Amino acid sequence: MRQIKGIDHLEFYVGNAPQAAYFYRTAFGFTPVATASLETGAGDRTSLVLRQNEIVMVVTSPLSPESPIAQHVNLHGDSLKNIAFAVDDAAQAFAEATKRGARPVMEPTEFEQNGARTVTATIAAFSGDMVHSFVQREPGAPLLPNSVPLAHPPVDSIGLRAFDHAAICVETGMMQPWVDFYVDVMDFRVAHQEDVATEYTGMYSKQVENAAGTVKFPIAEPAPSKRKSQINEYLGFHHGPGVQHVALLSDAICDTVRALRLCGIEFLQAPATYYDQLEERVGRVSGADMSLLRELSVLVDRDEWGHLLQVFTKPLQARPTLFMEIIQRQGARGFGGGNIRSLFEAIESQQAARGTL
Repeated sequence: MRQIKGIDHLEFYVGNAPQAAYFYRTAFGFTPVATASLETGAGDRTSLVLRQNEIVMVVTSPLSPESPIAQHVNLHGDSLKNIAFAVDDAAQAFAEATKRGARPVMEPTEFEQNGARTVTATIAAFSGDMVHSFVQREPGAPLLPNSVPLAHPPVDSIGLRAFDHAAICVETGMMQPWVDFYVDVMDFRVAHQEDVATEYTGMYSKQVENAAGTVKFPIAEPAPSKRKSQINEYLGFHHGPGVQHVALLSDAICDTVRALRLCGIEFLQAPATYYDQLEERVGRVSGADMSLLRELSVLVDRDEWGHLLQVFTKPLQARPTLFMEIIQRQGARGFGGGNIRSLFEAIESQQAARGTL
């Protein structure tokens, strides 16, 4: 499974794909580049492909209440369905994964459009509803069958460059089995471990990544605590395990956060005391204005390789489930372990406001 090159795309199942695409276009700077719908021959769904630099997302909604897509949205709300991997040989990747114990969902399937070929195969992921696809695509081949390109003018980029990681929440006792799945089936390795506890809540977490370090999944389960943690809250409102947040890389996080704020995106606020000794804790951050970091609630951490800057949006839909992280790496390879307690405390304040703590 060492042929996994990186994340090809993420597919979200949503209640209304055109509205979701409009949201990600106007609020996050994604350009719609293709669509598959009734008009193009996709009989049971409407999908739109969105792109910003190296990031590709698909939003898909059902056309019938009996559709499995509708059932997914009814149970989980708007949420991530498919984390698709770019590979050189989709059939070989599928055969290897299923040989090692992955549950097959879709056998290798080929479609050709405009003289270019795409092969896709799918396996079950860390829950009964999440999947991973292996995508082998020739240059110029479309992402989706029965799709047509869109002539939208490019949207001004807000500086989001690539996927960094997807953070997964699982039930108590299920972290290690799913870590083992990615290690044994997908040839990932355990890169980091982080256990967190605040006065009220906590979690156990391990991070797995592929051999190239281009696909990273922190996997977290609730730890015993006095109150309901953010992991428990996610599992309750999502009705099962899933992706709690997606982290997107920016090379200029303050510029990106200011642009997102102007577009109406709200962020978690760090505790006021967080910045009092920040420079003493992490050292001077190259090119960073500490007063601006405080103003924008950007968190900073340091590991042996360098600095990491990160900030977290509030949930992007009615349920307090999926949110986004904006991250800038200045050499750092970790996930901001020194900030996780501050993140937990910021989310706890939101939980208290929602009455779910």
